[in-house]
Amino acid sequence: MHLVTRTSARIVAAVGAVALAAAFTTASISPAAADTAPAATGPSQNYLVLYKSGGSAGASRDAIAQAGGAIVQDYAEIGVAIVSSGASGFAARLQAADPSVDTAAATASFGVSLGEDTATDAADPVSPTPVPGADSLSGLQWDMNQIHAPEARAINGGSRSVVVGDIDTGLDFSHPDLAPNVDFSRSVSCVGGVPNQAPSAWMDDNGHGTHTAGTIAAAKNGIGIVGVAPNVMVAGIKAGDKAGFFFPEAVVCAFMWAGQHGIQVTNNSYFADPWLFNCKNDPTQRAIWESERRAIRFAQSHGTTVVAALGNASDDLAHPTQDVTSPDNTTPVTREITNACAVVPAEVPGVIGVSADGNKEFKSFYSNYGVGVTQVMAPGGDSILQRTAAAPNGRVLSTWPASLIQNCRRKVFDASGATYCYLQGTSMASPHVTGVAALVVSSGVISPGAVAARITATADPLACPDTAMYAPFPAVDNGAPQVCQGGVGSNSFSGKGQANALRAIGG
Repeated sequence: MHLVTRTSARIVAAVGAVALAAAFTTASISPAAADTAPAATGPSQNYLVLYKSGGSAGASRDAIAQAGGAIVQDYAEIGVAIVSSGASGFAARLQAADPSVDTAAATASFGVSLGEDTATDAADPVSPTPVPGADSLSGLQWDMNQIHAPEARAINGGSRSVVVGDIDTGLDFSHPDLAPNVDFSRSVSCVGGVPNQAPSAWMDDNGHGTHTAGTIAAAKNGIGIVGVAPNVMVAGIKAGDKAGFFFPEAVVCAFMWAGQHGIQVTNNSYFADPWLFNCKNDPTQRAIWESERRAIRFAQSHGTTVVAALGNASDDLAHPTQDVTSPDNTTPVTREITNACAVVPAEVPGVIGVSADGNKEFKSFYSNYGVGVTQVMAPGGDSILQRTAAAPNGRVLSTWPASLIQNCRRKVFDASGATYCYLQGTSMASPHVTGVAALVVSSGVISPGAVAARITATADPLACPDTAMYAPFPAVDNGAPQVCQGGVGSNSFSGKGQANALRAIGG
């Protein structure tokens, strides 16, 4: 999958054979199964196995062994399993041996992305604590001023009982602006498809996850910046690594973890690899789409609001016609596509899809958009069309790991020595809305449907801008000009409008 910053690094979840071997759960193999199991013909790789209604890896254990596989992780609640095999033709053999298997797809060279259902409203989970004032670098946060975050946190800075899961490249839990708010008990690495809570496993080795986490929940502590919801807790859920890909098993694991561990909101600033558009009429791509959709729905049904970035290809996601960037892990091949193909997780039902704007409050030149796909807009930066006195480089400032500061082209140091970086992309827009969602949950609105409704109903309505300015930036995938459809407060560029943190909490 790609991090959704136009110029950001990719994220590929590569897993060492030794680490995988230690993580695998070995299936019990009957003597008959052992006699008929095919010999391994290559290195083991993971497969995503999608079961029909009622099926699960537990009931399919002998068939998996006969086909030459071993169970890595069984998500029986959603009928999805991660299975390892080095046997030739494993997927076809398994489908032939077990009629409960819908499809099985190898995840090697895959990266995956992500992505509501409603849960019953509960009592106010906390007493939100006001957080007025500014930190040392707050004067550089034009993005927070634009969504009225400082005014909102002076009333409600969030509750300590609210946990946001940042599904990303992990986070730097040692950063002084994040350390006060990191929930170690619910942070995890899902790389490889098996949860690993060792802090070293979910430490950010890319920087992207630390940046998004800071926008959500950087502490109000006198140092550096302040996040949208500086009192909430943040859990790092590492689903991608420094190379830039998110594998399907990591994405499924991440959403199952969120649903099982009481995480009220997740941020998802990435999309699936190797296919920008996952086509449901293709067996392999459908396995990815359906497995992730089931995992997202599981999380939503357990009270998790899911927020996702729309991506940075200037594409109209509501009218896809061509994909020239997939597969992005090898050599892209131009393919004709239709609405049977969708970006995950932004186009999964119930997900709050976020487009990006700059400091002049119109869509960023790179941001994807689409009628019915864009629910709301938030600051992601625009270094070409929207530089201003408040945003001289057009980008968004947030936390960055000190160990990776050499990878940041536009770096800022707090007087304390803490490190920060300017980036732009819908990756930066999504965590603003995630922070607003955390404030809404802190105010007592619990169900994902109600949270989404509050955010969209309180957004600042925006009109379609003059699209002539986008002429130099046609859609990456089909070369089409960017066209804004709809009116004020309901259009393809900004959805219901720009998120407003103050209005969202009733201020």
